[in-house]
Amino acid sequence: MDDYELETMLRVNSIIVIRKLGSGSFGDIYEGKHLASELHVALKVERKNAGHSHLPVESTVYNLLRHGMGVPLTYQFFSNRRHDVLVMELLGHSLEKLFVMCHRRFSMKTVLMLADQMVDRLEYLHIHRFVHRDIKPENFLMGVGLTKHRLHLIDFGLSKQYWDMTENRHVPQRRGTKWAGTARYASVNALFGVVQSRRDDLEAVGYVLMYLLRGCLPWQGLLYSSKLQKAEVIMEMKMSISPKSLCAGYPSEFHNYICYTRQLGFEEEPDYRMIRCSFLGLLFRLKFTNDLIYDWDLAEKNSGKSDSKEDSVEAKKDTDCRVVR
Repeated sequence: MDDYELETMLRVNSIIVIRKLGSGSFGDIYEGKHLASELHVALKVERKNAGHSHLPVESTVYNLLRHGMGVPLTYQFFSNRRHDVLVMELLGHSLEKLFVMCHRRFSMKTVLMLADQMVDRLEYLHIHRFVHRDIKPENFLMGVGLTKHRLHLIDFGLSKQYWDMTENRHVPQRRGTKWAGTARYASVNALFGVVQSRRDDLEAVGYVLMYLLRGCLPWQGLLYSSKLQKAEVIMEMKMSISPKSLCAGYPSEFHNYICYTRQLGFEEEPDYRMIRCSFLGLLFRLKFTNDLIYDWDLAEKNSGKSDSKEDSVEAKKDTDCRVVR
């Protein structure tokens, strides 16, 4: 960190920066240390741009969800004329990072245990009248220490209320809005410009689950001239590739799930219990145990895999990306 004004603001709040963890669309993430408590924390630093201030919204959502299962704690929020800073609980790796560590393929057991937690986290968010709008593997992190087996949902900078608190009713459905999120996982309606509601978060989970099972999605790896063209092409592919084709070779629960989320009405409340029972039922029917022991926990046993094995996984991944429409 080479911003003197920012470092001064952090020191005034008894925080020092240890290392940079990564960067996002609107800022950077650092590991820091609170000097008084010696607690290691995550620092989310966002540069202030006119009309694009996300951290204040994110801080509000975190406080609203505070103490919920799988919601990281936030400790402080402060700002100066150039930056906003959110100080929060330091978590472990994202699902995307763990996915790469596991050679870009998760087992059925791991995916089903994650699916149960993903739906649970979204139900908790939706109960509080917000939709996430950017569901992707990078926004699911595992905990550390006593919570290392618990999935956490993060990054609420694009979240919006789906409930009009003044009118005490669901926001109206409308089209022509600019979609928010990540095109790879966004729902068909979101890419089509329809205001997002609860159904869209859940449809995005379906694409995340198939990504983790298959190794990639059919609309990855294509070249686009612009972000708009990318969204249009991906939307067309999601509409033309049936859920049955996308989920071919996998248990019907995944196909049924994506079909269910696509059939939900704009204002309709999803049946979270039914969804979780479906995934957990499959887990137990396949004779797995919901012991929260994931593929990456077994990585040491698999550390002797040869490069040829990794090459075969990559080759299979490329083949799996082609589906019959």
